[in-house]
Amino acid sequence: MLKPFDDTYFMQQALKEAQSAFDKNEVPVGAVIVLDNTIIARAHNLTERLTDVTAHAEMQVFTSASSYLGSKYLQKCTLYVTLEPCNMCAGASFWTQIGTIVFGASDSNRGFEKFKTPLHVKTKVIKGILETECSEILLRFFEQQRKLK
Repeated sequence: MLKPFDDTYFMQQALKEAQSAFDKNEVPVGAVIVLDNTIIARAHNLTERLTDVTAHAEMQVFTSASSYLGSKYLQKCTLYVTLEPCNMCAGASFWTQIGTIVFGASDSNRGFEKFKTPLHVKTKVIKGILETECSEILLRFFEQQRKLK
């Protein structure tokens, strides 16, 4: 039996954010930041709505968490994100000094691991949490987009 607040639970919360993005016709990536077993920030992609290529879920959630904490550093926090962060988001995570990054689906085309983007030396990475669910929402979105064209 799952504990109420584990990696799976928090990734499910990130998936809810991804669904919000999907519903807004945004690429469905969602993120939450957790501190002391509590979600302190939630976000999803807003690149279309804001007409801003930097409005990725991670960038939005870093801003929200930093504002909540009154600090630009997130060393004791964990980022849960449905898709492996890109170079930009991994770079931002470096500057926030995020304690842990947990992602669901890998991104073999644009993910930070492909490009060997350095993370902060103290940042831990956990991958593959709800990988199937995180991948499926992206596949559904892009299939829908192809049908619309």
